[in-house]
Amino acid sequence: MTSAVDAAACGYQGWRNYETWAVALWLDNERTSYDYWRETARRCQHEAPTDPRVIDGIWTPNEAATFNLADQLREEIQEACPLTAPTMYANLLIAALSEVDCQEVAASLLDELD
Repeated sequence: MTSAVDAAACGYQGWRNYETWAVALWLDNERTSYDYWRETARRCQHEAPTDPRVIDGIWTPNEAATFNLADQLREEIQEACPLTAPTMYANLLIAALSEVDCQEVAASLLDELD
């Protein structure tokens, strides 16, 4: 018998959790979103070698591209949240969005470019 903790550790459909899977799914399934995030991933990959943290030897270009793409993804998801009034539903949506592993989604987007 699998406990709830064991099930949570296994992730969802190959992703860290349901929330991450759902975001990745929607980014891939809407044409406008798909095109936008692929272009954004390409831009992050292209700009990564000139990132100051890469130049200083702190990160690799891949780490910089992943971090910068994840950061933009996180910001845009938060900005697009349709519920802004303090309600139970807004709190639940914000809690769910906070579970999204944007680093994992960004890494997947960048991997698809190769």
